[in-house]
Amino acid sequence: MEITLETKIYDLLKEYPFMEDKLIEINPKFKKLKNPVLRRTVARIASIKQAAIVGGMDPVDLLNKIRKEVGLEPIDIKIETKKSEEIPDWITKEPVEILDGNKLLEEGKNPLAHINKIIKNLKSGEIILLKTDFKPEPLIEEFRKKGDEVYCVKESDKEYLTYIKA
Repeated sequence: MEITLETKIYDLLKEYPFMEDKLIEINPKFKKLKNPVLRRTVARIASIKQAAIVGGMDPVDLLNKIRKEVGLEPIDIKIETKKSEEIPDWITKEPVEILDGNKLLEEGKNPLAHINKIIKNLKSGEIILLKTDFKPEPLIEEFRKKGDEVYCVKESDKEYLTYIKA
């Protein structure tokens, strides 16, 4: 299996089950991979690059640590870093719903599916606020692919606020 920044975490763990514990050793934030709901849902859409962002790591550094663990040579690649986003005007609106993403996962719920159900009932321009203790990069990209506007800000070391506009 070739392992790149775009390799899905689910596929990596399916091919190399021992990597679950290794990933947690690399970054304790990855202990959420022990959650069966996250494993069945978010891990299927999360790439190594996105997982690195969730873990607050350099994506190439995580990639090469994974490659080393499975016996592959490191890759010397450069990735473009995004400039910080401007704060959109629409986040000044009051969210119609505020969700605790960590609590959803603890309750065995799929945050992506849960938010999608809520968005279906929103009026255009209404906002949902998702609070997590990590940047939910895979979810952000999924909502953007669907055409939703998303803005995420690190509020503190323990809280990210992700605004999703219908």
